[in-house]
Amino acid sequence: MDFRANKDALNKELEHFISLLEEMLPRYAVLLRKSDISSGELKELGEIEHFLIEVNAKISVIKGKLEQDLFGHSLDTYYKLKTKANKGDAVSAAKLKMMREIFEESLEGGSLVNWN
Repeated sequence: MDFRANKDALNKELEHFISLLEEMLPRYAVLLRKSDISSGELKELGEIEHFLIEVNAKISVIKGKLEQDLFGHSLDTYYKLKTKANKGDAVSAAKLKMMREIFEESLEGGSLVNWN
């Protein structure tokens, strides 16, 4: 896996995706506010709205996958470090402390959900 190449490719795709949305959303907003809309424009509005609903669902799937994978991997690493730290491994204890601080910042910043 070439992280830099994947990162660059993903950033390029995301920027392209955002630019396409930025082109589409104003047209959707105009059609949505229009009071004397023609049948062709109404059809276009419906198609855009249907497409945006699909895009939103796909974004939700991606977001959920990222959150689940990141959180799951983080917890797995956390408990492995905790086990090693409890056995006296100083390096693991230092990494565990760092992870706790990161988790705490995430909780305080609202980027991580506290289920308790």
